[in-house]
Amino acid sequence: MQNEEVVWAGSPSQVVNLPVFVVCVLLCWLVVPIFVALWKWLVVKNIRYELTTERLKLRQGVLNRILDEIELYRVRDYRLEQPFFLRIFSLGNIMVRTTDTTHPLLVLRAVRDGENVLEALRRNVEECRAKKNVRALDLE
Repeated sequence: MQNEEVVWAGSPSQVVNLPVFVVCVLLCWLVVPIFVALWKWLVVKNIRYELTTERLKLRQGVLNRILDEIELYRVRDYRLEQPFFLRIFSLGNIMVRTTDTTHPLLVLRAVRDGENVLEALRRNVEECRAKKNVRALDLE
């Protein structure tokens, strides 16, 4: 049996918090926005994505930790979105549609080098399906 290997690991960029940070800087004299900005920073800092040869893992949580896993053979479709705001910083959102009941749509937000990550995801999904003899069936 082949061991599972990590293909890619990353986390969202703090750029997703830029509007919140700007507002908090403008209102810093109220003191409360400083704590809001700190909390938002911690939330994004504690999100971790990991793509292995078998699964896509999502770790998140500041006080309580949650680990979600999606088997790659359950992935049905993937898409890269690069809104103008994220393109300025060379970032993108990867949308992953699955047959998983808990996560039918998983979004990897603000990841760097999105095209290469999407290609690695596609390649490993196809390899995992071939290895497990799984085929996608579309009924309409």
